Amino acid sequence: MRAGLACLALVPALAACEGRQSVLDPAGRDAAVMAELFWWMLGGAVILWLLVNGLMVYVSRLNRDALSVRAATLLVVGGGIVFPTVLLAVLLSYGLSEMPRQLAPGTGLSVRVTGELWWWRMEYLPEGAETPVISANELRLPAGSRSELRLGANEVIHSFWVPALGGKTDMIPGRETRMSLEPLEPGEYRGQCAEFCGDSHALMAFGAVVMEPEAFREWLEHEATDAAPPATEAARAGRAVFLAEGCGSCHTVRGTPADGTIGPDLTHLAGRTTLAAGVLPMTADALKRWIADPRAIKPGARMPGFDHLGDARLDLLAAYLEGLE
Repeated sequence: MRAGLACLALVPALAACEGRQSVLDPAGRDAAVMAELFWWMLGGAVILWLLVNGLMVYVSRLNRDALSVRAATLLVVGGGIVFPTVLLAVLLSYGLSEMPRQLAPGTGLSVRVTGELWWWRMEYLPEGAETPVISANELRLPAGSRSELRLGANEVIHSFWVPALGGKTDMIPGRETRMSLEPLEPGEYRGQCAEFCGDSHALMAFGAVVMEPEAFREWLEHEATDAAPPATEAARAGRAVFLAEGCGSCHTVRGTPADGTIGPDLTHLAGRTTLAAGVLPMTADALKRWIADPRAIKPGARMPGFDHLGDARLDLLAAYLEGLE
């Protein structure tokens, strides 16, 4: 009775088995394999638990008479050694058989992902392209094809993880690790650094957007273009503030004198779903808050605050950045 009530109490926890950051709600072939492996391992664990506890109930409640040496040996060796070994060997073999697929190379698109403090540099390398298409804090992939990810890090170890699309892979300074993903369902998902990396580890996320192949090609072509000129007087004034305050020494906006590489590329900033590596929505108010005092939002952020600009110039700067689509 108590065991039944305990199981019922756990039912609400199943609500966490779906969503854009759930390993049990896969949207890609690799994540589906891992979810299937999880259920098989859970089933094996349940069988093993039932066996061990069944033996305990048998010898302590159902058959309290002394067992013969042969029967005791059979229970200990068969139930405690042979059966668990065979069960775990089967599960291990199944898991290892899936590893080559997880490490298979991509079929055209390659993305170099670099873990920074505390954000993500994304460099898209389409097949045949001579120069990368650079973005930040958002991974976009075409549905239905296997894309290769070339992973690296600056200064500290990170770990790349999009639960709905695949497993985790460490990102190590001075070394390139590789993985591949085959997303199947278009939609927006969430990635996260899965290795403690410092002050803002928990605030180092990114959007993962899976697109139809044609929509992805159009997006990538647009992403490779220079920034559109400011369309309003406020945006033009904001660009002047951006350049005068030296923002271009850290950030690139292609088509302008801003060519810094220390921080994220902002050429098409407003086209991303979030700001500050998944921390804030992409809105004018969020842009102003981030520019004025980034360390209040993300501890340890290396971007200095610009609260000295005042509300009027922050409004102009936000107007310019909102136009970088």
